[in-house]
Amino acid sequence: MSRVRDLRVRPDLLYVASGWSTLVTDVRGRITGADPQGFFADNTRVLSVERLTVDGREPVPFSTANVAGHAQLSYAALDDGDTLPSRAAYLLVERFVGEGLRTRLTVVSYTPTPLELELRVHLAADFADTSEAETGRRAQSGPVDARWNPRDRELRLTYRRGGLDRAVAIGVRADAPVRYLDDTLVVGIAVPPRGSGRVELVVEPVFDGRRLAAPPATFAEPGDGASLARARLARELTRLGSSNFDVTAAWRCAVDDLTVLPLGEPAGPTAPMAGLPIYQEIFGRDTMTASWQALLAGPTMLADSLRLNARHLGRRVDDWRDEEPGKPLHEARRGPVSALGLDPFSGYYGDWSTAPDFLIFLGQFFAWTGDLDTVRDLLPAARRALDWIDRYGDLDRDGFLEYHCRSRAGLKNQGWKDSDTAIVDEHGEVVPNPIASSELQAYWYAALRHAAVVFAAAGHPAFGARLVRRAAALRRRFHRAFWMPDQGCHAMALGPDKRQVRSVNSNDGHLLATGIVPTRLAPLVADRLLATDMFSGWGVRTLSSTHPAYDPFSYHRGSVWPVEAGTIGLGLARYGCWAHLHRLAEGMFAAAALFAEHRLPEVLSGLPRDDAHPHPGVYPNSCSPQAWSASAVVALIQALLALRPAAPLRTIFVDPHLPEWLPDLVLEGVQVGGRTVDLTVRRGRGGRTSLRARGDRIAVVRRPTLQAASARRHRT
Repeated sequence: MSRVRDLRVRPDLLYVASGWSTLVTDVRGRITGADPQGFFADNTRVLSVERLTVDGREPVPFSTANVAGHAQLSYAALDDGDTLPSRAAYLLVERFVGEGLRTRLTVVSYTPTPLELELRVHLAADFADTSEAETGRRAQSGPVDARWNPRDRELRLTYRRGGLDRAVAIGVRADAPVRYLDDTLVVGIAVPPRGSGRVELVVEPVFDGRRLAAPPATFAEPGDGASLARARLARELTRLGSSNFDVTAAWRCAVDDLTVLPLGEPAGPTAPMAGLPIYQEIFGRDTMTASWQALLAGPTMLADSLRLNARHLGRRVDDWRDEEPGKPLHEARRGPVSALGLDPFSGYYGDWSTAPDFLIFLGQFFAWTGDLDTVRDLLPAARRALDWIDRYGDLDRDGFLEYHCRSRAGLKNQGWKDSDTAIVDEHGEVVPNPIASSELQAYWYAALRHAAVVFAAAGHPAFGARLVRRAAALRRRFHRAFWMPDQGCHAMALGPDKRQVRSVNSNDGHLLATGIVPTRLAPLVADRLLATDMFSGWGVRTLSSTHPAYDPFSYHRGSVWPVEAGTIGLGLARYGCWAHLHRLAEGMFAAAALFAEHRLPEVLSGLPRDDAHPHPGVYPNSCSPQAWSASAVVALIQALLALRPAAPLRTIFVDPHLPEWLPDLVLEGVQVGGRTVDLTVRRGRGGRTSLRARGDRIAVVRRPTLQAASARRHRT
């Protein structure tokens, strides 16, 4: 695996997050007033400027780093320490993120004489929405009232508009008098010889009268909801070792990111947000997809994600929100733009994939855990999701799910590829709604099969049998309508005229993962996915590079998504397409090695991996960390092992196939059915693998998938 230098996505920024709060600074740990810097709570920027001076000079940060997921530490020089005589004093800036923000400013002196310094902190809050801070364009604004309480040493900045009541209280803890003038806090710091002096700023949002407390000043987990979720995950998640450093490092970074991203919601404490900095919110399909792909690392995230989604099913017909009874939530933001109703995203339901995803992932959860009590608790939500699909998912009753958008501020495309220009015909023209995209039909097929299992296990075998028959009929309809024999792949979608949208794209990888592809066609589909125009060398492009609408730096028209690599990898393993899987996995781990800490961003460009492009490049607004980019690393390892849990049978089925570049894997703490097992897989001469399992009593059986075994028979 080749290396270029490490690259940071959004290289001029650092992010620290906890639950619904995020601190965004420049790389020196400063909040300068530039977008999108600031401290955000509930998608609202409550601190947009924090400019420090000491004796009229700005400290010069020379070392800044994030610590322990929820904190940041920065060292700044107050003068030239190499010049004598010198004050030899430094400013230590410690930040701790929880619901609020605590900042400790400590002057540390190494001189034999005392120092008397004046610290000034210029502060501002604009109460911008996260989306406004990202784009620099304001959809809402208004005056901010500033009031200083000298007795309590607290500044309160308040923003009110259209029923919105948001404020922030900024308290000062110091041993000297504190003044407030010209939007600036002024405080003296007395530093004894070879000692230190400290000022502490406590930033606490006050939303609708509720004050959000700042965390304690500790680099250990502070004990709030988000930190408890992080600690819970850290104890649970599977550990991986390998002689391949890049694979080990990518796994370690992935599971670390998954422990940082929980929202801390009461009904889903470990359910992850989609990603930073844009998607710190409830995001139905992303939360569940990341949790599903990460099941090899641990099941708790998926349990909490399912519960979270079950709590947010639609209850009424609301065109503004694209809401219908039983339809799962797409996303929910808490920022002022959504709270004021300027967009529908305080609770927006415009997505067709979340309903079948809920059913699929409920089945996957049962396969991994055998937890029938949780399944029964979630069965009413599953029935409501099924009812929504039957009533609203296929309005023209042609046997396929077609999405449409009713909200004037909603999403045009409501399948996996949800950007406005994602679905294009072979001429490069945007396809109008309604659209029956191929992956939605595959998700629906898998949803029927997984729902059949969980309903049967919960005591409804006749209902389960009906769902199996419906799945088989859908599979037959799908092949007739979507297969393109001249292309060796499936159409991207059916347009409103029911004609094929004949654009070669990555959806076929999703089809493989669901099992809707006939076994005899799987090798053709795999070949097409890994052809030169589709496989960049790093991953599978969302759209063929020969397509008229191809753009390597677009969101869905030729870019490469790590999350798709995870899903496609599982699909390739399902059909025993090992050579294809090995190429895909190598490209993705090679890409991870090019980024700081081996962290895969949200979206890579679709540029080819060649001498002219030694780095894949990144979609300009990529999130990093991104939950389902982290989970894709876990899913690729599961694919290489062809690991399928059967918790109700107390069995794990595996069929490991390791490539030359990955001679061994050691997984410690794999959880299936409440039992824990360690797996050691080694690649021997000729590519044969050995497998050793140790741990709780559970059968580990080497067996290919049904599709892989069938494909092998076809080849022989």
